[in-house]
Amino acid sequence: MPYSNNVVFWRLAYKKNRKRAHGVRWTVDGQEFSRWFFTEALADNERSKLMQAAKKGESFCTETGNPESIARELKAVSVYDLACEYTDLKWSKAAAKSRSGTAEAFAVLVPFLVKSTRGMPDAQVLRDALYGWAFDTKHRKEGPPSPDAEKAIEWVKANSLKVTELDSPGRRSELIRGTLETLSLRMDGKPAAAATVARKRAAFSGLLNYAVEKDIFPASPLKKVSWKAPKTTNQVDRRRLPGPKLVSRLLADVALERPDLVAFYGCAYYAMMRPGEVVALTREACTSLPLKGWGLLTFEESSPRSGSAWTDSGQTHDDRQLKHRAKKEPRDVPIPPRLVALLRRHLDEFVDPGQDHLFRGKRGGPLSESTYGRVWQQTRARVLNPGEIRREVAERVYDLRAAGITVGLNSGVPVPELARRAGHSPAVLLQIYAGCLDGDGALWNDRFEAGFGEADDTPGEDV
Repeated sequence: MPYSNNVVFWRLAYKKNRKRAHGVRWTVDGQEFSRWFFTEALADNERSKLMQAAKKGESFCTETGNPESIARELKAVSVYDLACEYTDLKWSKAAAKSRSGTAEAFAVLVPFLVKSTRGMPDAQVLRDALYGWAFDTKHRKEGPPSPDAEKAIEWVKANSLKVTELDSPGRRSELIRGTLETLSLRMDGKPAAAATVARKRAAFSGLLNYAVEKDIFPASPLKKVSWKAPKTTNQVDRRRLPGPKLVSRLLADVALERPDLVAFYGCAYYAMMRPGEVVALTREACTSLPLKGWGLLTFEESSPRSGSAWTDSGQTHDDRQLKHRAKKEPRDVPIPPRLVALLRRHLDEFVDPGQDHLFRGKRGGPLSESTYGRVWQQTRARVLNPGEIRREVAERVYDLRAAGITVGLNSGVPVPELARRAGHSPAVLLQIYAGCLDGDGALWNDRFEAGFGEADDTPGEDV
């Protein structure tokens, strides 16, 4: 909506042949506007308000003639309605996990931003109604919620604050800071993980930026409040990563107990694949599996588990392109002979002739996270000692991917090449795995010492 500071006020007008005879007239960038009242006092009061807004430096809307503050207030909607609108806007292009994460954040912040808590439904009922229906575009468009959820939704609609309240000078700090504090807690009141807080804060920021886009705010009020978020780091904790010898022991145990899954974990380690990418692996992706030497995998899809409520297909896995890549953009990963052997054996023994995907569940669907996660935990319990269990070594299947990347990094594989194989950018790979570089410590110490010079005197001592 266009605004201008070119505002001119006229004297009060009077037309004796009309019921509202006393008028206020002004122009914004040459466009004339007027309002009419029953008495001169009312007209004069309105003119005074408009002139005060102009003296404060407010711009005026060239379409409605209103000062910017009034124009934005008239466009304001409730926090609940804006959150639903923003959810619908992002839904079609968002990954299933992003949809779920946004809904989780909104289900926490919307109940906080209300006029009153009087008659507020049970917290769990309210959160379930918001998370499972209001901020799930697919379910909301399919029909009304359950009776209990409908009552909760009606309460939220009646009590949700106007979005403009979040930028009012008298309440901005209280509301923004209070929302951020609420997002930083779990349901039981304990502090949430730093990464979870960062994700929810990003959803809140996106909602406020959308309000700016709709001209409800001139700028995001989030930037006007100083709030210290919990410290978070993207760096991998090298203490949790298994070394090559330990990985071999873990895979050997899997081969004894669940031979149909040893190639799955092998892909995560030797090909540095994300679990969702391994789930989506097909025969066609096995570009080259020679009897001797290195092979090649070429794949372009991933199937992370997200829950059927958040996928377009209604399946538990979200079939989509590789992370940080366009649709149909493949990734080529050379694989070592030991993984080639694992895949050849897996294809021969566990993949039916007409089966496309290499790893499937018992009913023919995608291999579930609960299955490969449970088998992995059972393997860890048999192989690891109490100290390794306590340190959470190889706690997640994803840690196998991180361990494989770390091997490449410490083996001297150039970062651009390693990043290409792992599906990272070089900058992100270094940011995440910088703490995993080891070795050559004595070499760097020698170079530092040489740089300090050959003087054998120590500062502060008499020579």
